[in-house]
Amino acid sequence: MMSPNGSIPPIHVPPGYVSQVLEDNTGLRRVVVMPHSECYPPSYSPALSPSHHIHPPYLTHPHFIPASHTSYYPPVSPGDVPPHQFYQHRLPPIYPEEIIPLYNISTFMGHEEYCKPPPKKLKQPVERTSLSQVTSPLSNSYKNTTACTTTANGYGKSHSSPGGGGGGGGSPGNKRPDRRARGSPKHSDTEPQDHDVDTRRVQAVPSGMDKPQVSNVQSRSALVSWTSVSVSGSSGRVPSCGYELQLKDKGRDGKYKVVYSGEELQYTLTDLRPATDYHVRVSTVCNSVKGPSSDARAFTTHSDPPDTPLPPRLSHRTKSSLTLQWKPPADNGSKITNYVLEWDEGKKNSIFREYYVGHQRHCKVMRLCPAVGYTFRVAVLNGIGTSGFSTEVLFYTTGSLPQTSLPPRLVQTGPSWVTLEWTRPNSCSTEEVVTYTLEMQDETKGLDFQAVYSGLELNRKVESLRRNTQYKFRLIICSGEWCSAPSSLLVCKTTPDRPGPPVNPAVNTVTYHSFCVTWEPPQDDGGSGDLTYVLEISEGKSEGVSEERQWATLYRGPERKHLCEDRKPATSYSLRLSCVNVGGQSQCSDDLTVCTHIPPPGRCQPPSIVGNVKHREMTLQWDGPLCGEESENVEFSLEMCAMEEGSEPTEVYCGCKAECTVGNLLTGTTYRFQVRAANSAGYGPYSESVEISTAAGPPGQCSPPAINVTSHTCAEVTWENKESSGIDISEYRLDWGRDLDSLELVYSGTETYFQISNLEASTDYCCRLQAVNQAGAGPYSDLVTCRTPAAAPDVVSGFRLADHPLNPAESEPFSHSTCLALTWDEPHCNGAEMTSYIISVGDSIITTGNVTCHIIRDLLPDSEYSLQIRAENEMGPGPFSQTLTVRTRPLPPSPPRLECAAVGPQSLKLRWGFSSRSQLTEDTTYVLQMEDRNQRFVVVYRGPSHTFKLQRLSESSRYRFRIQAVSEAGEGPFSETYTFCTTKSLPQTLKAPRVVQLEGNAREVTWESIPPMRGDRISYVLQVLGGRDADYKQVYKGDETSFQLSGLQWNTDYRVRVFACRRCADTLQELCGSFSPSAHFNLRRSDATLAVEADVTRVPMGSTLTDEQFAGLMVFGVASLSVLMAFLLQLLI
Repeated sequence: MMSPNGSIPPIHVPPGYVSQVLEDNTGLRRVVVMPHSECYPPSYSPALSPSHHIHPPYLTHPHFIPASHTSYYPPVSPGDVPPHQFYQHRLPPIYPEEIIPLYNISTFMGHEEYCKPPPKKLKQPVERTSLSQVTSPLSNSYKNTTACTTTANGYGKSHSSPGGGGGGGGSPGNKRPDRRARGSPKHSDTEPQDHDVDTRRVQAVPSGMDKPQVSNVQSRSALVSWTSVSVSGSSGRVPSCGYELQLKDKGRDGKYKVVYSGEELQYTLTDLRPATDYHVRVSTVCNSVKGPSSDARAFTTHSDPPDTPLPPRLSHRTKSSLTLQWKPPADNGSKITNYVLEWDEGKKNSIFREYYVGHQRHCKVMRLCPAVGYTFRVAVLNGIGTSGFSTEVLFYTTGSLPQTSLPPRLVQTGPSWVTLEWTRPNSCSTEEVVTYTLEMQDETKGLDFQAVYSGLELNRKVESLRRNTQYKFRLIICSGEWCSAPSSLLVCKTTPDRPGPPVNPAVNTVTYHSFCVTWEPPQDDGGSGDLTYVLEISEGKSEGVSEERQWATLYRGPERKHLCEDRKPATSYSLRLSCVNVGGQSQCSDDLTVCTHIPPPGRCQPPSIVGNVKHREMTLQWDGPLCGEESENVEFSLEMCAMEEGSEPTEVYCGCKAECTVGNLLTGTTYRFQVRAANSAGYGPYSESVEISTAAGPPGQCSPPAINVTSHTCAEVTWENKESSGIDISEYRLDWGRDLDSLELVYSGTETYFQISNLEASTDYCCRLQAVNQAGAGPYSDLVTCRTPAAAPDVVSGFRLADHPLNPAESEPFSHSTCLALTWDEPHCNGAEMTSYIISVGDSIITTGNVTCHIIRDLLPDSEYSLQIRAENEMGPGPFSQTLTVRTRPLPPSPPRLECAAVGPQSLKLRWGFSSRSQLTEDTTYVLQMEDRNQRFVVVYRGPSHTFKLQRLSESSRYRFRIQAVSEAGEGPFSETYTFCTTKSLPQTLKAPRVVQLEGNAREVTWESIPPMRGDRISYVLQVLGGRDADYKQVYKGDETSFQLSGLQWNTDYRVRVFACRRCADTLQELCGSFSPSAHFNLRRSDATLAVEADVTRVPMGSTLTDEQFAGLMVFGVASLSVLMAFLLQLLI
């Protein structure tokens, strides 16, 4: 109950309760009725803990707000919180101190004492007690409070001090007010009960603290640390203590504000101002009791570079000049020394160059072109550093563009220079000073033109150029007040230079009468790729000076090699090379010496026999050519030729010795021999031929045997008896096999026939015969081949079941439940082409073509079958294979029904249920397919899950899906095609709008624009919150990005916010985005500038609540009062 007029009506207190009368510094008296029982310390929720900052509840009521001529609104609004996320905190009670017992009330400091402003006038003087009185036992404190004078209404009145001498422990600029409490005990036994409470409750009071220490001081931060303190008055139990750190920055008489409250022993101060004096102090809070504050510690933050300045503004302009001004920003503790003005020289290429550096806050830019835009930006320097550049601003000169000047003319060119000239404009008088700027473009260094000359002359020689390179030139003419546009381009090219000599000359393919010379192009071609090479030759060794010898031009042309023919044998030559281009002839290369080879050797003497002639070999020797220089390093080549017609000679020896042994000869055979010599120049002529015969030896080669194939498994071989080479034949040897590598000895004896069995049908065989006598074995006869006749095919092997059809041309659908895919290895056809295969399925016979796979269809699911197969060719059917027992699979599962569980602008969440068939197991896999742009279905998911979410889709687009179930029984059919569509996206959240001051009380609000979304137009909604309005009001909706507010009230705070809406052209639906952060501004009659403050996300201590919070607290207070009144009435009844 509250009484604003000072008179308290009689209150009937029920048994067991006691009433308390409290009077604050505004004169408002409050009566609290509470149970008369043991008092316990108040408990707090985490949001209302004394160690955390909470908003003083009494500030929400109008009669508690200090009088002010301007309306006040908290700087945080619902727009500062992300849209749709206004967090609802539990509101504190309106008067939290009324529920707290009044034992030792002088040591308790409520939340309102931290934050409420000091009263204008106190009704009664404040009595202060010492710290010893505050820490006295509870019974004495209570007795002292009840021993005061008695008021007219019969209640005892007490005065108590705020206690502790904490000194400025509340919010910045607020002192702790005095507190008065009144109490009227209803029973006479109150004091004994309070005495029992006093004996059990002893407050622990913290002692004073030392000065905090400040370290790591920066321009905008500092680290503050302090030491822990001991607590006096504690009865054996260490209380929970915290610390409050207070800060002020306006001298020792300024106001402190609490910047930290917690149990840590250090805290980092942030968001400080550079070059500013600060004072900090710390105090201790134990069990809601605040100790005295420490002495203040002073420190000063460091200086910092200046803030980023505002862009320069234009104060005056002409055809050839722009006058700019700018304002200095905050210097942050160091005096501003210079301003830096940069411009883009009107090139619009975002490349800025420095134009002015100085301490002046204005600059006149001269010698500009008429009607041309120039971009400027400014930065500030102080003793610490340089600020960032301001935003870029574009200004145009007045007038119109002058006529383009004539291009320069080419006078002469060279390898590294060009000479240009130009003409003075006819429109310029003789007294007028004209400056010419010649610019050049080098495409190898970029497309920008660089100035190579600026002066008064009418010609210029540009040097340090590259040879045979194209350059572009243009001319700019400037007078005292104007500057012409660049002239048209002059394109010219430097001349090539004289090339260097060819490199790496080499000689190869040297003979006794010729050699080949090759070379590489010069390292420096003089800038021209067209070169002519000159090869010169001089006979004799390279002795003496090269220029004194006689040189003859041997070759002149573009090729890089030349064959020099008709040279003398064993002669030395000197060569040199040079090359010629447009720039002239190069120097000659170093001399290259080459010597031709000696000629081939002469005719050798005919070979002769050394020793006795054997039947298989003989030794020959011969004399070489005439001795001399040409006979050194000579090799010999011996050739042999049989006496039969058409025989070709064969080289049987090649070496340096004039003797060799020839082997592997036939017995009793005559051979012809001849020899020739060779050296580095080549081979000489053959000697005269010599005929030599070998001695008698083993038998000669037998005639080829005859083969008679009697069946596909048997053949007879016969041969003729051959006379031996003077000795009787002792035996014949017959080799038989499929080819030459597999021949084996199958017969050895004196008979002239042999029968071979166990042959394979339709197979090629070969044989050969050899005769043997006492001198040895003769050579084999010629190879004879034969082929056995064809027969029925062999047994089919590898008859097995395949997992899938092996025939890619199979068009009919395949199911493991009703079909069997069979495959087998092709058997040996035995010489006849396969015609078909016969498959036996129980009592049924299936005939297939000449294939190695087959699909049996129309079978029963989950059934067992016994299969056999045999092959058939033109000769007849072969035998059946072994029995193959197989079983068909159960039927595959049917597809589930596909549904869309969730839809988004770029996502679709699909789900599907179980199939109705009972064959599904836990191993069932689902295959989800989506149709792509080419109208083909591609797999997007494969797995056992029943849901899948597709990401990165296009908004408002249709997508087609189908699904398939796969189990051990096989792949089920695909479902029908389902079509789902994504939704449209909401517009993005805009940035905080900008407010610009207009004349009077009007303001212009602008905001960023959003491009149309997939053809849908974007509109904007502007809302304003001003005065004591509780809600935002819509003031504009349209397509524009700015709106002017007029008729605003002076000395009133306003907040504006904006959000975008998307107008769907197809559905006429409007999709609205989230609110932008709000922009705050205030209209003050005494200040003409607009104060636009950025939104903050944290409410500083001591600020008032919003209207929404105030209304909520009012509702909560009325409800609490109603419940309390109902409770009291219930007790009275």
